[in-house]
Amino acid sequence: MMRLKPKQYFIELLNKLYDGSITKKELEKLSYFFHNNQELKSWPEHFGSKTEIEERIFSRLQSDIHKESSKEIRVIPLYKKAIFKYSVAASVVFLISLTYFFNRNNSTPSIVSPTIVEENIKPGTDKATLTLEDGSVIELDKSQMYQNKNVRSNGSQIVYETNDEATNEIVYNYLTIPRGGEYHIILSDGTQVWLNSESQLKYPVSFIEGEVRQVELVYGEAYFDVSSNIDHNGTKFIVNNQSQKIEVLGTEFNIKANKNEMNIYTTLVEGEVIINAIGSKQKLLPNQQSNLDIENKNVTIADVDVIPEISWKNGLFIFRNKSLKEIMRVIERWYDVDIVFVNKDLESVKFRGVIKKQVSIEEILTIMKSSSINSYDINNRTIILK
Repeated sequence: MMRLKPKQYFIELLNKLYDGSITKKELEKLSYFFHNNQELKSWPEHFGSKTEIEERIFSRLQSDIHKESSKEIRVIPLYKKAIFKYSVAASVVFLISLTYFFNRNNSTPSIVSPTIVEENIKPGTDKATLTLEDGSVIELDKSQMYQNKNVRSNGSQIVYETNDEATNEIVYNYLTIPRGGEYHIILSDGTQVWLNSESQLKYPVSFIEGEVRQVELVYGEAYFDVSSNIDHNGTKFIVNNQSQKIEVLGTEFNIKANKNEMNIYTTLVEGEVIINAIGSKQKLLPNQQSNLDIENKNVTIADVDVIPEISWKNGLFIFRNKSLKEIMRVIERWYDVDIVFVNKDLESVKFRGVIKKQVSIEEILTIMKSSSINSYDINNRTIILK
């Protein structure tokens, strides 16, 4: 079955929303699609205005959240306020107008309205380094366009066009994302990859017809939307990464294999993948996550809520009972800073909440200071927590 064009898929999801048959997963996709595809200027008139569609999406989101009593968002006492609909939406994919955090000993979230703070430490942005097959290096960012042969970049994504000429030789490029960066790449077979801060992907400029399609996540975090094997004569897609190999038939999943961390997490959003690691193969189903412990050489699989795991690609960081140490690793990569804990007891304090990725670093620290951190200092690009 051929993949629908974006507008066709968008309209199909709208039809399902209106007839009540839309699934939770489809609703999440519609939410993100609705707010992040500005090129969709119009749709059939019977759907109503943009405001009417937005209200219907919010209504369905609220209904679904209320039905799921186990969802953590229910304990946040905001549901009687107008902002609730944005909080609910943020638990899926929307950007919210407030940033909030609260720790495990405090049931009331600390709330700070975003403001722009002039400082040297800025949130991350679209930027990457492209290394070509001849070793030459191209800097990619929003300030410039790039085009060469079958590859082009508009500053926020890089696209490899399908090569009509048959090739028998694999030629590799590297896309490296620094700390404080992120980037989107579309491979020559149509596979899309979103790369998080401090990540590197090795991939062919074009794939050989009829052979297994292989890429390597050298390190870091990436979200894959793999072009179906049906569109490529049944050829599999394989992602190699350190101590594991992931066999894919056409699906969406997230891999987190950050530098200096001893666990590799693979989270399946839809489809099916096979994790080949530590001498064994294990099948992963949607809403499951594999945890490869490199040090202890074992793989475990658990059911998870995928939304917090993939929120980074949709403009949010969602933390569910994460330690401050874990959260600060994310902050370090996105804001390109180093964080030092003077008070080691802070490392284990648990937080949950949502951060819009474009808020200032001082807003995040102010929120945390109101609940757990006694004080902090910023010295150049080093943040000292006390």
